[in-house]
Amino acid sequence: MIAAAVASVTFGQSVQVNVDALGMNMLNDAANEPSIAVDPTAPNRIAIGWRQFDSISSSFREAGVAWSNDGGRTWTFPGPLQNGTFRSDPVLGSHPDGTLLYYSMKGNFTCDMYRSTDGGMTWPFTVPAFGGDKSWFTVDHTDGIGRGNVYAAWSTAAGPYTGATFMRSVNGGVSFQTPVAFPAPPRWGTLAVDSLGRVFAAGIQSLPYDPTTFLVARSSNAQDPSQSVVFDQLTYVDLGGVMQVSQGPNPGGLLGQVWIDANRSSGPFGGELYILSSVDPPLVPDDGNDPLDVHFARSTDGGATWSQWMRVNTDGPNPQGRRAWQWFATMSVAPNGRIDVVWNDTRNALDPQSPTTSELWYSSSEDGGRTWMPEVPLSPPFNHSLGYPSQQKLGDYYHMVSDDVGADLAWAATFTGGQDVYYLRIGDRDCNRNGVGDEKDLAGGVLFDCDGDGVPDSCAIAANAVDDLNRNGVPDSCESIGDLNGDGIVDGSDLGDLLGAWGDCPMEGSCPADLNRDGVVNGDDLGELLGNWS
Repeated sequence: MIAAAVASVTFGQSVQVNVDALGMNMLNDAANEPSIAVDPTAPNRIAIGWRQFDSISSSFREAGVAWSNDGGRTWTFPGPLQNGTFRSDPVLGSHPDGTLLYYSMKGNFTCDMYRSTDGGMTWPFTVPAFGGDKSWFTVDHTDGIGRGNVYAAWSTAAGPYTGATFMRSVNGGVSFQTPVAFPAPPRWGTLAVDSLGRVFAAGIQSLPYDPTTFLVARSSNAQDPSQSVVFDQLTYVDLGGVMQVSQGPNPGGLLGQVWIDANRSSGPFGGELYILSSVDPPLVPDDGNDPLDVHFARSTDGGATWSQWMRVNTDGPNPQGRRAWQWFATMSVAPNGRIDVVWNDTRNALDPQSPTTSELWYSSSEDGGRTWMPEVPLSPPFNHSLGYPSQQKLGDYYHMVSDDVGADLAWAATFTGGQDVYYLRIGDRDCNRNGVGDEKDLAGGVLFDCDGDGVPDSCAIAANAVDDLNRNGVPDSCESIGDLNGDGIVDGSDLGDLLGAWGDCPMEGSCPADLNRDGVVNGDDLGELLGNWS
């Protein structure tokens, strides 16, 4: 065992996720293809899943999963979802009610959907969920009739369900309806739900296979549980390049998948759709023999037409000098419409054309992708080829979830000398989702941190990271249990409060005097109070 890695630069600090019971790095394992889920009801509760290789000499992998209830500052990895069971291509997401979902492929290219109601600590609910190679899913978080619906799609490359590669759940992932076919199935892409509840699936053309052709399929009625899913629109998108597979810094996998997301804000760019991918730009006249760039396009009419593509990365001032690989481009859109994009970048490698090192870079746009903030590095350099499992790759994707203040990212790197999964918070945290960073709320007295650990008390309580037995909004560790009147002393004054509430507690946990939270104020609570007297 060696210490788990924390990788820091000016703009971010990455924390290792795949750690043992003591929080230490595990030697000779590998972890990649991370996916992340954030509990919308208590954003400090986060789960990350990944492909866990216990030995780099084997291609056998399991469904790794870890949880955090302190906003990603620390992580607990209790072990894979199923010990000894081959699983791959993990995808995580969240239901509006706080249930976390984990979609996982088995060795026969069928998938299961796991559900967790405790922030990812346990995953006791599992159902068969069709699926196939490179499955992805999304959840409807709108307030429309489709709220809570789960939509999934997968590749036609392998599995028993290659003829129909889209499915829907109208009960939050408890069960799934029979898959239906796309008019033209997308491959190696993602899904999104716009503010109107319409479902969009993006990828490259699958039948026939064509990595130069990007497409977006739309269903306007999938949100309606009473109707059979119909795809009413199929659009081809010019991203100015070709998706690459098994090249350069990722010799055994994708150089990135196709991302689609929607601007669900009420701002001037609300209603727009965005598509992004790492592509080889041979179709660009001034590409300068550039192997890979991050390209982006938008639609302002529900996916019917798309803008001219644009490059997000700059690689420096000389367009003819671009020689770097911008790979694993990943996009997510915040509720306020900000677009966040990260990617691995070899621009600072000694030999950018045949690089051995990458860095994680970031940019964002506040105007629907019309202009982009200057990109910045979010990590130190790492040797992306260290610790390959028998599959010669760092996986096929990263995954990010944005909020109004920043973004939560799950990604992979090799800072320990082996392949590991990391969590990175981009920007300040916003654990109460009020659109203001936690640091600013703490400084302004909007939030409080009684124990000085940097985690606001109300958020720690909401995430069940600390106890608040008397439900007064203050962690019990910061006060005496039984101090019912809040005067700092447990004495006869509190006894009066307890006796005044004797036997009167309408529901479990609703009474401050119910010190043991059994739903009744009685002699058991008197014992709790006397045990803490003074």
